[in-house]
Amino acid sequence: MTIKLLAIGKTDNKQLQQLIDDYTKRLGFYIGFDLEIIPDLKKVKNLSEDQQKQKEGDLILGKLKPTDVLILLDENGKQFDSVGFSNYLQKHMNSGAKQIVFVIGGPYGFSPEVYAKAQGKISLSKMTFSHQMVRLFVIEQLYRGCTILRNEPYHHK
Repeated sequence: MTIKLLAIGKTDNKQLQQLIDDYTKRLGFYIGFDLEIIPDLKKVKNLSEDQQKQKEGDLILGKLKPTDVLILLDENGKQFDSVGFSNYLQKHMNSGAKQIVFVIGGPYGFSPEVYAKAQGKISLSKMTFSHQMVRLFVIEQLYRGCTILRNEPYHHK
């Protein structure tokens, strides 16, 4: 199984990008992982929120394979602790899924078509984080989940 993280827009903070790169490298020792950036939409001032969600949704759906398991990072999603998230990953690994795709949407969320295609929604917190920070948090939790699944030392155990 492989994991892909799709995100809208580039990370312009160099220090944050270094941390993302570090955890991406660490995660790669455990599982096939790919971070794919979908470029920001152009001329969004001329688009309504719904139009922007629709265009971003079309780009997201265009990146998926029919067999992908789509999980959205969404404020209304299920929350996990790290062990619970590792169990969630294990469940998908055991299901025979070839690829899980986690998606961080744009500033207004996802289009109805993306929600309809999704097999799950996860919330990292009730707090609001920048989309750039969420990338780091997701990759770090994927890494932590893999270390937990390998029974490596975990600071709460």
